[in-house]
Amino acid sequence: MLTKNSRPMEILSMNLKILLPFRVFSDITNVVSIVMETHEGAYGLLPQRLDCVAALVPGILTYETETGGIHYLAIDEGVMVKTGAQVLVSVRNAIGGADLGKLHELVEKEFLSLNEHEKSLRSVMAKIEVGFLFTLEKFRKH
Repeated sequence: MLTKNSRPMEILSMNLKILLPFRVFSDITNVVSIVMETHEGAYGLLPQRLDCVAALVPGILTYETETGGIHYLAIDEGVMVKTGAQVLVSVRNAIGGADLGKLHELVEKEFLSLNEHEKSLRSVMAKIEVGFLFTLEKFRKH
């Protein structure tokens, strides 16, 4: 942002929007800091941070607001995009409203086991597809 004198204005807070595949999970204003987990470790954002993108892993997203203190959300894997004062976090699933210990337990149970289930499902689907293609090839040769 530029002022009338063409000097950058200091951004004092951010707007955090948590997006799920089919709805907006949360839209929070006046966020002063955000901490999330990536493959490389914990990643923190302050309002003055330059624009960036990060791939997120299942874990706890922590954010602090000007008035409401520190809040915790359990999030599944996804992506975070920061542009100016806007921070968009797009994840497959999110859970809030529980204490930190409960959220950590939920991440381990829900999100990590879901990933294992999806891997198993993909394996089964690949076998079905190979069988289907094999049958089509036999049919084509006759």
